[in-house]
Amino acid sequence: MSAVALEVRNVVKTFESDSGTINAVDDVSFIVEHGEFVALVGPSGSGKTTMLSILAALLTPTSGQVLIDGQDLARMSEGQRVGLRRKKIGFTFQSNNLIPFLTAAENVEFMLRLNGKLDKAGKLRSQELLSRLGLSDRLNNLPNQMSGGQQQRVAIARALIHSPTVVLADEPTASLDTERAYQVVKTFAALIHEDQRAGIIVTHDLRMVQYVDRVLQMRDGKLVKVLNDKKEILALAKGE
Repeated sequence: MSAVALEVRNVVKTFESDSGTINAVDDVSFIVEHGEFVALVGPSGSGKTTMLSILAALLTPTSGQVLIDGQDLARMSEGQRVGLRRKKIGFTFQSNNLIPFLTAAENVEFMLRLNGKLDKAGKLRSQELLSRLGLSDRLNNLPNQMSGGQQQRVAIARALIHSPTVVLADEPTASLDTERAYQVVKTFAALIHEDQRAGIIVTHDLRMVQYVDRVLQMRDGKLVKVLNDKKEILALAKGE
């Protein structure tokens, strides 16, 4: 297996507006390896959310390539992209998108069911994952019986359960208090490292980057800075 899980090559995404063409993503290139946890940060309008949607195969770039396990998304039909998204990508949205009539455990198991992998071992792993995220007493609760933070943790477990190549998280701590946010991102990082997934988190809370291996900073659609040094990353997390 190649060390590279995700490769982004010269990706551009343009949108037309009344004032002209906007480069939401402007010639961005980077790689993420298996077992690497990366933060994508930048001010509002920097292009990070558009970039994340492209990585999730929800948006098609205007030009450039995105490869997951060496497979070029641009060369796939829509049906093939849907299949790849289901099997190789885990995604958590700011709004958790849980199925309201399924319990916490059933919401997580749903991804296994979609991929034909729901067996006794899968159910056990679902329970273990939810327990690691502090939800052992919420397995049989419906979404409306849980807080927003608890629902978000269920969504994180759902994104990880089917062993995807790439795990993408869009502001996963937005509805959490500080202590729980630290716990969730720390556990998220541990699971990425243990299971050798490629993890990318978009966050506005720079305190959370202390748990990542690398920081990609975007501004005006461009990748303007890459932090690889742990001291630099910790300094950013502390606001230094």
